[in-house]
Amino acid sequence: MSAIPKPGAAPALIEFRGVTKIYGQGQAAFQALDGVDLTIREGEFVAIMGPSGSGKSTAMNILGCLDSPTNGSYLFRGVHVERLSRDQRARLRRFYLGFVFQGFNLLARTSALENVELPLIYRGLARAERHRRALQALEAVGLAEWADHTPAELSGGQQQRVAIARAIVTDPAVLLADEPTGNLDTARSRELMELIAGLNRDQGITIAMVTHEPDMAGYAGRLVHFVDGRVDSDEPNPHRR
Repeated sequence: MSAIPKPGAAPALIEFRGVTKIYGQGQAAFQALDGVDLTIREGEFVAIMGPSGSGKSTAMNILGCLDSPTNGSYLFRGVHVERLSRDQRARLRRFYLGFVFQGFNLLARTSALENVELPLIYRGLARAERHRRALQALEAVGLAEWADHTPAELSGGQQQRVAIARAIVTDPAVLLADEPTGNLDTARSRELMELIAGLNRDQGITIAMVTHEPDMAGYAGRLVHFVDGRVDSDEPNPHRR
């Protein structure tokens, strides 16, 4: 069950209502999600945890409109996402969602600035406006001085910061982070989590993060544990960093 909102709580940004996801058919069918109910409210920082195969990554893919539920409803600000066309889901991703993955997914031969500008090209923004907003996003992650450097000239932690800048340059309603510290050492992981927590705290960006690391989940305000395709627990984090 989702955490019960307190009086005056922020409005629901995301809602899963009985979301089920089945891959394959017949005897080969695999049920990745089994009737999941989940609510994420504006301004929350939610860590989604669970063992391998628990359904957390499937849930993240549905949240990001990269996959669709087999049954149940996914509402984004009250709109039934499962009823949208492919083009409408693509538009939702482009204008409302930011993504950060374990792999940095940066273009190798382009500068940090050009990597961050990429989502704005898809929006059709003029070059000067793209440049201004991309530089502003790099400044927000502490990399403005590295704008002209290619990924090969950056450390792993810096590359992930560029990926975060690219994710937030569009001013998304929610940042979806899938194991964002998976390729980083402990020190760089903590630096990155301080950055993500700061984006939530200071800019009010809603964050849903999949992680298997309790230390990284400790930065979130709420902990959701998946087991066997279901939400096993959903509780506030009393020891948030």
